Amino acid sequence: MVKAVEWVDDKVRILDQSKLPLEVEYIDCTDYQMVADTIRTLKIRGAPAIGIAAAMALALAAQDIKASSFDEFLDRLKPVINTLISTRPTAVNIQWAMNRMEHMLNQNRDRDVETLKKLLIQEAKAILEEDIEVNKAIGLWGAQFIKDGDTVLTHCNAGALATGGYGTATAPILVAKEQGKNIRVIADETRPVLQGARLTTWELMQAGIPVTLITDNSAGALMRKGEIDLCIVGTDRTVRNGDVANKIGTYSVAVLAKENGIPFYVAAPLSSIDFSIPSGDMIPIEERPPEEVTLIRGQRIAPEGVDVINMAFDVTPAKYVTAIITEKGAFRPRDIRKLVIPGINLSDIMIKQ
Repeated sequence: MVKAVEWVDDKVRILDQSKLPLEVEYIDCTDYQMVADTIRTLKIRGAPAIGIAAAMALALAAQDIKASSFDEFLDRLKPVINTLISTRPTAVNIQWAMNRMEHMLNQNRDRDVETLKKLLIQEAKAILEEDIEVNKAIGLWGAQFIKDGDTVLTHCNAGALATGGYGTATAPILVAKEQGKNIRVIADETRPVLQGARLTTWELMQAGIPVTLITDNSAGALMRKGEIDLCIVGTDRTVRNGDVANKIGTYSVAVLAKENGIPFYVAAPLSSIDFSIPSGDMIPIEERPPEEVTLIRGQRIAPEGVDVINMAFDVTPAKYVTAIITEKGAFRPRDIRKLVIPGINLSDIMIKQ
């Protein structure tokens, strides 16, 4: 399986997704600023993947820090943490990864600086390995909603390229295939950067899963014709009331699915759920350069100087979401907030097919 990010020879190796599917090229990042640039420019993307990359970037930066005390070491890391968090404001996984790395440091504040540097590398690698296991668990919980013969619609890319491996939204599809179910996927192209066309189709073809590419504005027509049985998408940030932020266009798909009586599922690792935010209205929405809309691979498709709105994400209200599939099970959006209640019996609120 092609890896989006890994730690190799004291460097952070990142697959340049901006060149897929035409070229498979890797970038060996030797400092955290190189990693930050790959995140900012979408050479690596997907909430779990950029969280992993940020953790590795922090570990990489730490190796060059000279400090004589824990407090000095952490103070020198703070600007690095702030830089990494600022690269993609909507996806919560970078903040989550930074919090986890800083928590680990505080738990080991009595250790010497050189030991702390090694522990940061170990923690970043652990985040990667745990993400893969989380995705497999999401796949097992999600596959129950896919029946033999189903056609699944997905939007954007939430496969192995967006994670440490295996994917989130694609995980139930992969598990369903392993279970012997005959399934088919329809992938939205996902304008303006075409993650569905360039990445999702490429990944699914590599996995031997039949996939059909459509323009984003074809989804509703296919739903009305009865050619889509369910939708599964990923998420960059899900909040306490079950509202979901995902790639721009997800909201439209969810509304169309509701209108046509089609289940709409969100694959959300717990690391992408922000329990501190009560509703989707408070999620910061990243706006990206107009050139992503006016140019395709350097070729102009719109008049020079035209005004552009290029929101990278939209928010789908919880009422349009059938279930949120996590590594702990599948839950109704209204029950997501209960996942952090001490002593809660998850089986009492879990959805089973």
